[in-house]
Amino acid sequence: MHEDSPEARWAERTEVALFAASLLFMATYATRVLATGLPPVWRDLCGLVLLALWLLFAADYVVRWRLSGQHWWRFVLTHVVTTVSVVLPLLRPLRMVPLYEVLQKKRGEPRLALYARVISYAGLSTLLLGFAGSLAVYQQERGAPGATMRTFGDAVWWACSTLSTVGYGDITPVTPLGRTIAAGMMAGGLALLGAVTGSFSSWLLQTFTREGDEKPPGR
Repeated sequence: MHEDSPEARWAERTEVALFAASLLFMATYATRVLATGLPPVWRDLCGLVLLALWLLFAADYVVRWRLSGQHWWRFVLTHVVTTVSVVLPLLRPLRMVPLYEVLQKKRGEPRLALYARVISYAGLSTLLLGFAGSLAVYQQERGAPGATMRTFGDAVWWACSTLSTVGYGDITPVTPLGRTIAAGMMAGGLALLGAVTGSFSSWLLQTFTREGDEKPPGR
């Protein structure tokens, strides 16, 4: 996406507002899941807010696609994070990287180094994926026959062990949708762990190589 393209200008105008909307979506969803004693009218209101925000994200997706001038399949392939954030709105805050670049551009500040961006993005993505996955799985497992995940604390513990690829097995999803979410979190955990490990290893290798080149030749 070129910086002077219509899509880039649209993103620059809307990215901050949409990021705030994504945080509101997550807060509303968390309230709907965790506040078990919420009156029906407030639960219905939360549902309406979630639907309105999802429609907002979908409308933004359509506008970006139209402004890009690409065929829909090519747009999907070149905007994976945007597509995922529409299908799974809880992951919409993953667009923190475009938001960061928009803010840096407005301020005229230099971007962080690639390694710092990858590690920061992967770390924040892990926290987001863990929290969103805990909410989604807890909503499915709560009250299910034979469920071992009885509290939200159990869900958070399960998410930590899953994303870290440890997998103690003391708490496991029993519902079909819960297991589907678990499979996605396993794949996400492996990808994020690999990204952090690879970036950190590459940074160490580059640092040691540079220090070796700067060392004066031995006598």
